[in-house]
Amino acid sequence: MSLAPTNADVAVTVTPSPAPSDGGSGRFNINLRQSGIYIAFAGIVVLFTILTGGDMLAPQNISNIIVQNSYILILAIGMILVIIAGHIDLSVGSIVAASGAVSAVLMVDHHVAWPLAVLITLIAGAIIGAWQGYWVAYFGIPAFIVTLAGMLLFRAITLMILGNRGIGPFPDDVRTLANGFSSGYFGNVGLGALGGADLFSLLIGLVAVAGIVVTQWRSRAGRIRYGQTADSLPLFIGKIAVASLVLMFVIVQLARFRNLPWVLVLLAILVLGYTVLANRSVFGRQIYAVGGNLQAATLSGVKVKSVVFWIFVNMGVLSALAGIIFAGRLNQANPTAGNQFELDAIAAAFIGGAAVQGGVGKVAGAITGGLIMGVINNGMSLIGAPSEQVMLVKGAVLLAAVAFDIWTKRRAGASR
Repeated sequence: MSLAPTNADVAVTVTPSPAPSDGGSGRFNINLRQSGIYIAFAGIVVLFTILTGGDMLAPQNISNIIVQNSYILILAIGMILVIIAGHIDLSVGSIVAASGAVSAVLMVDHHVAWPLAVLITLIAGAIIGAWQGYWVAYFGIPAFIVTLAGMLLFRAITLMILGNRGIGPFPDDVRTLANGFSSGYFGNVGLGALGGADLFSLLIGLVAVAGIVVTQWRSRAGRIRYGQTADSLPLFIGKIAVASLVLMFVIVQLARFRNLPWVLVLLAILVLGYTVLANRSVFGRQIYAVGGNLQAATLSGVKVKSVVFWIFVNMGVLSALAGIIFAGRLNQANPTAGNQFELDAIAAAFIGGAAVQGGVGKVAGAITGGLIMGVINNGMSLIGAPSEQVMLVKGAVLLAAVAFDIWTKRRAGASR
């Protein structure tokens, strides 16, 4: 990749390096750094499925994992972009609490219509993100310090708003977004021994599978067309088949329980949108450029300060959204909300493949990392493990993920 000076609109010129294509060779070549997280996730799920006697993959439990970890996954989407750019945000848990408090005061105390209250809360999150982004991007204070201060400031603001009380209940529509499920629009369809399942959910799953197949096929064709390395056809088909089967299994289980959680629909929209932003937009390439090589990005015409500023604004908005979801799920805003959420979001990003130095990471990886944390929490709870053992396992997994990232880098450097 060459970073040549350009104008402000085109930040980074990516020149593909000629490389042999694996197009139809049939040779299997799995990238451990990219695929290791998914292999590890599958292994963890299988392990807890065995330990729980199959309860891990029960329809209700899969639904619980998604709903109970939705706000962490939302935070992980924003956190992965911050980390890719070479920064960190320690304040997101406090912003979640402050946002939940603001939304509660608007909806419950002042009876503001919930759509307007949600919009105002998201704007408040953007202002908080802009506040922190200014100090990091334009004043030059390290993000660690700014967001550490933000952790204290916004927790204090939460306490000023709520005191020692909780505010609730929330409107039904907000609770439905956090805890509700889609209605069976087309009725149920029989699945033999599995019983009935919601037809609408199954159709959504089939559309999602078709989308995965089409987009991945086009991506592979593009890599081959530009002379870049691509998966061999058998490996590509195998990956698509496994991903499709896993997705349909989850959809079928959800369709057998209470249909698709609305928060899963929201997450799907966010993942799709931010994946396109990170991989297909100029701004996304600028984020990777800033985190990968700050000096080269500056020389290439990237407005580094602007990029950093907007990723913190984005983090503030997603934190506010997570705050609304969390408060709606509990049906109450309380001053202790969001405790340690920043640690879970950061852990999700690093477990999902983000590099400590920045410049590396994927939205899908962050979601997978968040799900790994959620599966560990859920699985340890199902087998009756005490909280200290849960923290021990989560800490070990985080350390192992970062160690694996460093090991693969050293291995790649030694092989050159």
